Amino acid sequence: MSEVNPYAKFLDERPLETILADTAPMIEAHLKSIGAERSGVSPAPGKWSPAEIVCHLADCELVFGFRLRQTLAEYAPTVQPFDQEKWAATYPGIAADEALAAFSAFRKWNLRLIHDAMPRAASRPVTHPERGTMTFLNIVETMAGHDLNHLAQLTKIAAA
Repeated sequence: MSEVNPYAKFLDERPLETILADTAPMIEAHLKSIGAERSGVSPAPGKWSPAEIVCHLADCELVFGFRLRQTLAEYAPTVQPFDQEKWAATYPGIAADEALAAFSAFRKWNLRLIHDAMPRAASRPVTHPERGTMTFLNIVETMAGHDLNHLAQLTKIAAA
């Protein structure tokens, strides 16, 4: 089994809800800096374009939201992993601003759920087939670390 949160190394000292709330505005700022023309351009062979990164974030937000809700609705559910590369096959032609709108809506909805559920739901168990036993809080931590990982990618692209 891999570690429970492979994105933990990206977390900083800020509260998780702050990181999560700041992500959509930061994506928007990076996309403005990158520009519409460059948003569809891969920074290197085999790497996702900024638009594809935002599509991935929107997809992940949908998945994280389902996992959070499943963890609240069932006792110790097993969540379904997904192949991000196969999901990414659907991204060509999706504009970054369209993906950001989806991400922002999903994130706002998930933040409300997280705010209402925490801290009482923090220790609710969930199993990820590749990561083992986790908790509701581990999912939220993973969301925040995942955000920071992809924000760092967008920062690098914007600075180039």
